[in-house]
Amino acid sequence: MRKSKMLEKFRSGGFARVCGLGHYLPFYVRYAAHSRYDGIWLDLEHRAMDAREVQALIGLCKYNDIDCMVRPPTLERTKLYRYLEDGAAGFLVPLVSDPQMAYDLVQAVKYPPLGNRGLDGAGFDGDYGIDVWFSGSTYTDDANRETFLITQVETLQAVANAEEIASIEGIDGLFIGPADLGLRIANAPAGSNLTMDKAIEIVAAAAQKHNKVWGITAGSVDDIQRFRAMGAQMVPWGGDFSLMNVLKQCSADLDTVPGA
Repeated sequence: MRKSKMLEKFRSGGFARVCGLGHYLPFYVRYAAHSRYDGIWLDLEHRAMDAREVQALIGLCKYNDIDCMVRPPTLERTKLYRYLEDGAAGFLVPLVSDPQMAYDLVQAVKYPPLGNRGLDGAGFDGDYGIDVWFSGSTYTDDANRETFLITQVETLQAVANAEEIASIEGIDGLFIGPADLGLRIANAPAGSNLTMDKAIEIVAAAAQKHNKVWGITAGSVDDIQRFRAMGAQMVPWGGDFSLMNVLKQCSADLDTVPGA
């Protein structure tokens, strides 16, 4: 079974280079792998792709030896582990606010004894059965070891429950979503003294206490440096929306050409 590059970085205390993808752009996978990224965050929460497009992108990630971290549009257990069967390296699950939800996710995407994932073995992750259907196969142990589950901290409740969520076996990390969390902090009931900086400190401490990774999105390289100094091991940087800046620059270049 393919080994996760992101998990390798996490387990060594390193920093996983992750970029984002929200559209069906097969070439992007090759570019990301060529540019030494460890993983691609495939956003299916806010972007629409059909099942075969998703399957193709995950397959391309596997062929190009780069992790595909799926942000799923569903919590339905069978649909979740189908992403793994198609070769996804792991999940970034949005809006996980309580420990029970986190525990249920572990049950859905991990094989026994850790979870309750259904076993088929005919997926791409098991080389279509070649790595599974023989006596002595270690496929289920390999799958549990080489796939990851990261939950997003995007509500005040999730911040309050960060330590308990981080303590759950099978949860590999916590990821702060500043946009959603910031919106909820701004609309918190009177008397709430939670700030974004305080939330980051709480999540970072919870992750450190339970030997889990934590991450967050950033708006600048300075932010990445600050979060990395605080122990963050994943701060996604770069994505398909960056193409807007490429075209902006190209258009500015054309402005310098007489008559263009």
